[in-house]
Amino acid sequence: MTVNPTRTQTPPASPPPPPERTRQVKPARHRRSNLDLKLSPYLYISPFFILFAIIGIFPIIFTAVISFQEWDLVRNSGTFVGFEQYAWILNDPKFWTALRNTFSIFLLSTVPLLIMAILIAAMLDRNIRAKTFWRMSTLLPFVMAPVAVALIFSNMFGDSHGLVNTLLANIGLGPIPWHTDPFWSHVAIATMVNFRWTGYNALILLAAMQAVPREYYEAATVDGANALRQFWSITLPSLKPTLIFVIITSTIGGLQIFDEPRMYDFAGEGGAAQQWLTITLYLYNIGWGEFNFGRAAALAWILFIIILIIGLINLAITRRLVRDEGGRGVTAPRRRKGIQR
Repeated sequence: MTVNPTRTQTPPASPPPPPERTRQVKPARHRRSNLDLKLSPYLYISPFFILFAIIGIFPIIFTAVISFQEWDLVRNSGTFVGFEQYAWILNDPKFWTALRNTFSIFLLSTVPLLIMAILIAAMLDRNIRAKTFWRMSTLLPFVMAPVAVALIFSNMFGDSHGLVNTLLANIGLGPIPWHTDPFWSHVAIATMVNFRWTGYNALILLAAMQAVPREYYEAATVDGANALRQFWSITLPSLKPTLIFVIITSTIGGLQIFDEPRMYDFAGEGGAAQQWLTITLYLYNIGWGEFNFGRAAALAWILFIIILIIGLINLAITRRLVRDEGGRGVTAPRRRKGIQR
């Protein structure tokens, strides 16, 4: 009988302790380099935000404070009156007349402007001679001074000796009361707006048209589609985001129209019966005509709220149209389990 010796189990050896890490001190040059990489982007963009805070945010806040006060420009101080300035503006019949005139001029200018801008952009997008010359020519009305444009057109649409009424008389038609009838005065002012801004919007739409791949038009030509069919089925659907941008900017600019109605006559007060009185012109008359800056500030904030509401409506329409344009209603097929592609 053999006896097996008992084996003594020795505990496992513990791992050696890790070596102590020595802290490496980076030289000052590397620390300055890392700090420069972190701070330099903010320093590059800081001038814009500083300038925007001075000429943008501060006037908005200061105008909001003044709108609740009876402001004295001489003493540079005011008395708090609450919402009294807003109530006075909303109860003034001139405000509603100015609001109606503003929307009337806006509609008479924006709708023809968009149609003409699309047509001009479509013509400039075709292979025509001297394309650069014609494209540069569309910007000439935009670079002209608004005061000069308003003075020229106000003389053209004169009631007694205007060029337009003279031409109408030569063909046997009666004169049009451009300065007394509200509708025709809106048409004249809308013509000034269209003259200045049609070429600018046409170039924006032209840039969007040139971004459309030419293979789409080549394939449509092979399929037998004519130019009108290509424009309706390819060009217009591709211009949806750009058209929405143009509509939004035209809305903001149309609600803030000032130069054209201000220079339409010598008085600059919107007509004897407020035929073409706009909100911005009404604001100018209250602020610098009556020197009531509290009411002018309240009217400015009412105009801001109106533009904000319309902007939110346009934003909702924009998101819906852009989503429909990008998605096309096509869903990706689901992958089956166990099948790898």
